[in-house]
Amino acid sequence: MDRYSPGRRDFLKKMTALGAAGLPVVVPVLGSRPDYLADAAAGFNTGTAYDPAARFEIKVSEVDFRRTRAGRMLMARIYQPAGAGPFPTVLDLHGGAWNAKDRHAEEPMDRALAASGVLVVAIDMTLAPEAPYPACIQDANYGVRWLKLKAASWNGDPSKIGVYGSSSGGHVAELLGMRPRDARYNAIPLPEAPKLDATVAYAAMRSPISNTYARFQNAEEKKRDGMITNNKTFFNPWETIFESNPQQILERHEPVTLVPLLIMQGALDDNVLPAVQEKFAATYKAAGGKCEFHVFEGSEHEWVAKEGPQTDRAREMVKAFIAHQLKT
Repeated sequence: MDRYSPGRRDFLKKMTALGAAGLPVVVPVLGSRPDYLADAAAGFNTGTAYDPAARFEIKVSEVDFRRTRAGRMLMARIYQPAGAGPFPTVLDLHGGAWNAKDRHAEEPMDRALAASGVLVVAIDMTLAPEAPYPACIQDANYGVRWLKLKAASWNGDPSKIGVYGSSSGGHVAELLGMRPRDARYNAIPLPEAPKLDATVAYAAMRSPISNTYARFQNAEEKKRDGMITNNKTFFNPWETIFESNPQQILERHEPVTLVPLLIMQGALDDNVLPAVQEKFAATYKAAGGKCEFHVFEGSEHEWVAKEGPQTDRAREMVKAFIAHQLKT
């Protein structure tokens, strides 16, 4: 059965004809969109003509990503929309307090994005018990360069790579965006394409750890031994909890790259506190960056793990944010 209505089919045929003729393709964003997307509702113009309301069948496959120093093979999970593309491309960085989880952690979000016409590639990252900071940021940095090399083979567009990060993966995403050319993070060579860099176009995040030390203090206050241990395992030596703290990086006025950010924060989150997150968003904007900050009422740290209206809202918000970034 055709997934589009007759009117929608005619519209898509017209858009395809315009694209083939080399003319600009403007696709309206359908349906309700949150806050900052009123302008996107009027239309956007991208080479990939990404429509957040579109629906695609997807194929899921896995490939080897890279081997850690300890010898463990990290894998990449590819969510590929059916079609010729080229599709917007997003690298997914999993959470797990730097000590746990893998490429499967955000599968529902990854599937939702891919079904709208986004190539999503979720990678494993080195876990803290194997190697502390900055090992996982090195994986992510390599991952961006690797994905720029590989995206076209999965019908993705490598020209404007975005990142989706959750919790500690959001911390990695912020460091990746702010320090794309940091020599420590660029330590893993990509011999096939040595000139590719790790710059990203944008980062969308759920509950990112934007202030590493504030989160550690929160864990101490709440006597959460597991969280305290996770911090001490990852930030080794301990001084790196300050060196790699996105909030403090901005407060120290270090030279950084300020990519557009989307931060989605649960109002009931007692892991990453909303007030701490709000302060980071304000500091980022004060430094000259664009940062959309949205609070999800009635939501805890990992609310997107459960189906419901707020999870639906988060998925739509990420899709709309991607559309907005592609048109700018």
